[in-house]
Amino acid sequence: MGEKSKSKGCCGWFIAVIVLAVVVVAVVYTIKKKTDHNSDGLGPVPGPPGAIEKKYSDALKVAMKFFDVQKSGKLEDNKISWRGDSGLKDGSVAKLDLSKGLYDAGDHMKFGFPMAFTATVLSWAILEYGDQMDVVNQLEPAQDSLKWITDFLITAHISENVLIVQVGDPKTDHGCWDRPEDMTEKRPLTQVNTSAPGTEVAAETAAAMASASLVFKKSDPKYSSTLLQHAKQLFSFADEHRGSYSESIPEVQHFYNSTGYGDELLWAASWLYHATEDKTYLQFVTGQNGKSFADWGSPTWFSWDNKLAGTQVLLSRLTFFGEKDTTNSGLRSYRKTAAAVMCGLFEDSPTATTSRTDSGLIWVSEWNALQHPVASAFLASLYSDYMRTSRTASISCSGQSFKPSDLRKFARSQADYVLGDNPMKMSYLVGYGSKFPQYVHHRGASIPADATTGCKDGWKWLEADDPNPNVAYGALVGGPFLNESYVDDRNNSMQGEPSTYNSALMVGLLSSLVTTSSALESFT
Repeated sequence: MGEKSKSKGCCGWFIAVIVLAVVVVAVVYTIKKKTDHNSDGLGPVPGPPGAIEKKYSDALKVAMKFFDVQKSGKLEDNKISWRGDSGLKDGSVAKLDLSKGLYDAGDHMKFGFPMAFTATVLSWAILEYGDQMDVVNQLEPAQDSLKWITDFLITAHISENVLIVQVGDPKTDHGCWDRPEDMTEKRPLTQVNTSAPGTEVAAETAAAMASASLVFKKSDPKYSSTLLQHAKQLFSFADEHRGSYSESIPEVQHFYNSTGYGDELLWAASWLYHATEDKTYLQFVTGQNGKSFADWGSPTWFSWDNKLAGTQVLLSRLTFFGEKDTTNSGLRSYRKTAAAVMCGLFEDSPTATTSRTDSGLIWVSEWNALQHPVASAFLASLYSDYMRTSRTASISCSGQSFKPSDLRKFARSQADYVLGDNPMKMSYLVGYGSKFPQYVHHRGASIPADATTGCKDGWKWLEADDPNPNVAYGALVGGPFLNESYVDDRNNSMQGEPSTYNSALMVGLLSSLVTTSSALESFT
């Protein structure tokens, strides 16, 4: 018995050694795979969030504040000392509570089209980079700001085929220079309906609702379900009653004129597919509507008015992460066009865009110049992470190969330019760095919080020589001219006015750069 017992113990010891050896080999192999930069050219396999890059972390914390600066309504846990309750009676003319939502820019208008885009982009940023936001304690603030918008959008969707798309009269509003807390002007409501359709704004709001439903799916299933129901109804309304809101409401042409609604239909259907996995939405974007509206093979700029590049990148994740229908030519076309968008961003690509400054900033438009480089960099970060997580080594740009690290390098270059690495040596993100715009075109920031002004007598603050008494933290101003100059003047709205959709894109970009982690293969 004793010998048998000894033999059994020896055997057990031997097996333990073998198991330990196997484990060690496995661990060594795994570490090698994660650190061998020569095996496939991709570098370490991304996993949970890694080391934090302080520059981008600090900038993200600043950028997130602009949503608080722009909030309308009864402020809860107000973090901006010079802001207070405002717009409390918005919607009362129709017995609705539209007090929430965000003021669009430096004014007090609530424009539904760009506000919905803000929500969609913010949702996308949270879905892709929520883990990285969480590492620096910005996930909860991002979710709170998103809900502040979607609460407004839910109330604005007053019936299946009726959507409030504007609160306030732009002419009246822009005839005043006052604090939102003090405004007394009338706040009329503008809507789209079956008689006056607005496909682009209804579809963008559907995209906002669908994407946000994914954000809140686990934390608040009931709210998520409500959002998804609204998204489906709004998409049906947008699709079945096609017509541009710029034609139905000619007045919007002076502010947020739409150049077409096909991109919004594809964008909304793409988000609804991700939210529902209902194949009819996928068929919508890859079938005849895709052929009609997707403009496959022609790269475009991502913006509040054109969602095609965003749609192409969003749908690319399906093929990166194993969409079973590999024969779907429509999906392949989206992926191919997304790659073409990326190829245009590399300065040394054969198809490089010439729309950039001498310092390398993507530059497309005098008005709100920073929207396009920040949006492009956000898409580049997304595409880079899809490539890395799926172990896609490179993309080919007319025979020249580029790696995921090249895309990330581009994204960093645009972010760094915004944060101060530019000829002006100033940060275009207000509140970040030692030098940033002091005369931002923003009413609330320009008027002392203890001043008592009405609609007309506040104009003296626009013309004042002194810098703004209040810092509009997180405001991303319009940005530099093509020659990379910037005139810091309160009257210079072309360069100095911030917007909430710019901030959403900036939050997405900075969240992608705070650290690295794997991309989610599915949002559901």
